[in-house]
Amino acid sequence: TPDHHAQTSRGAGSFFGQCLTTETERLPRSRPTRETILEFLRMISRRNHFLALGAALCGLTAGSYTLAQPARSPRRISPLTPVQWVTPKVEGTGLSFRTFRSKAAGTDVSFHIYAPPAHKADPARRLPVVYWLHGSGGGVAGIARLSALLDDAIAAGRCPPLFMVFVNGLRMGMYVDWANGQVPLETIIIHELVPHIDANWPTIGSRDGRLLDGFSMGGYGAGRLGFLYPELFGSVSMMGAGPMQERLERTPRASGVVAADLLLEVYGGSQERFEAVSPRRYAEQNAETLSRNSRLRLVIGDQDETYQNNRAFHEHLTRLKIPHDWIVLPGVGHDPIGLLAALGDRHWGFYREAFARHGK
Repeated sequence: TPDHHAQTSRGAGSFFGQCLTTETERLPRSRPTRETILEFLRMISRRNHFLALGAALCGLTAGSYTLAQPARSPRRISPLTPVQWVTPKVEGTGLSFRTFRSKAAGTDVSFHIYAPPAHKADPARRLPVVYWLHGSGGGVAGIARLSALLDDAIAAGRCPPLFMVFVNGLRMGMYVDWANGQVPLETIIIHELVPHIDANWPTIGSRDGRLLDGFSMGGYGAGRLGFLYPELFGSVSMMGAGPMQERLERTPRASGVVAADLLLEVYGGSQERFEAVSPRRYAEQNAETLSRNSRLRLVIGDQDETYQNNRAFHEHLTRLKIPHDWIVLPGVGHDPIGLLAALGDRHWGFYREAFARHGK
């Protein structure tokens, strides 16, 4: 999860500082003798507090001692950078690794695409497309597993033949154009990647032939892009989505420190901007269109830390009179494969219904 780095560095500093305090309190308050200093060193050695030992030795001078203050932690490096526009290649069932030149990014941007056996059998046949948006961390590790599950479902007749594009959403890209201008991710996806896919594969190039699906950060991205561009995407699936709260101060799966990083770098330090580009706001703006023409679902495990925020969003859509499937899976946490396993055929059923008019 995105708070791991910040908690690790902060926790380490606190731990060693506490060790120094504990051992210092056990020394006599008067000027120490050589024996008391040696005893102090033996206590540290027995506990293997080598960092504390180095700090103490730095303060021993001229037959007396002083305890050096613990060194300040180095400046924390933001977990959002560096940006990796081209990911490692993943081998898997039906997968291809591709790049395209992005004008917005000023460099090559990668993606993976799954093509079903039906495409090889009839390369001219037009097929629908699912755009899969991964969660934080980069998402590369899950591509092979997801493409294999999809391939099995198509082979079994539980899912119609389709292309699946595995979007490069970066480690913490949030599927939005960053306020600092460094990452125009929304622009890349909407104005470059989608046209590139339609131009190079035999897709059904209409909203009825496109579905956005995603997990965690990707669920958030599917919501905000799907609700903002209903003319492009006829169906939207949000699984374990986050952040779904109204203010980005702390998230269930990120510390306040990482939330502050996100707010500063992605949203320009503005809670108002975070709210203005959120799925919540876009649902309000396009409620009439979404209620008439879109197929939507929210999926969440009842053991997921994001459950309450997702429930609040479900209630928000209900108040807006936007029809949607609200699926709560008992005993499931924040786990994409666990969600898919618990959904079973209902997952592929959503795809079948989304693309029903295009046949099998």
